[in-house]
Amino acid sequence: MGREAPGVVDLAPRDDESHGARIYPWGMPVRLARPSDLRHLAAIEDAGVPMFEEYLGDAMVPVLASPAPAGVDRQLSGTLLVAADAGEVVGFAHLTFPDGYAHLDQLSVLPEHGRRGIGAALVRAVMEEARWAGHDRLSLTTYRDVPWNGPFYARLGFVEKHRLEPFQERQRAHERELGLDDAGARTVMEVALDGGR
Repeated sequence: MGREAPGVVDLAPRDDESHGARIYPWGMPVRLARPSDLRHLAAIEDAGVPMFEEYLGDAMVPVLASPAPAGVDRQLSGTLLVAADAGEVVGFAHLTFPDGYAHLDQLSVLPEHGRRGIGAALVRAVMEEARWAGHDRLSLTTYRDVPWNGPFYARLGFVEKHRLEPFQERQRAHERELGLDDAGARTVMEVALDGGR
């Protein structure tokens, strides 16, 4: 095996039979969601509501506090990846493919497991899944200035996108209808995936 060029990270997952999970080079076990995981996903997403309430204060909008979709509903569209800590599902990512593009629809980590690299591991796993599915870009929509939103994704290589694809225009219009923009500036971000189509 040759040495990687400087600045190139080998994102190839490897199987770890002892954990029954796909292991990524950054160390957090991330795997495809199992049917038994689905019942935990809405609670993981809902656990982030108090963080938004504290950060946004009076700017908090009702849609951010509305109950999250059930995991089984998320499973019907796209790919679900979960991160497990000592067997407990502590975070998930939902990768969708609107209009044939790769899009990170949701990323959630239990707050008590935050700031341990779990969110970054999930995003990198989604990037790898999208790349293996033949995509050369991954997009998402998020709050530009909320620390665990825009700045977090920027540290992972995402940049703001200004010329939007039609599905991104539709998504942003839907977010405005829901009132998400009333809590702060929203943006579409994208990262290039090496080796995609």
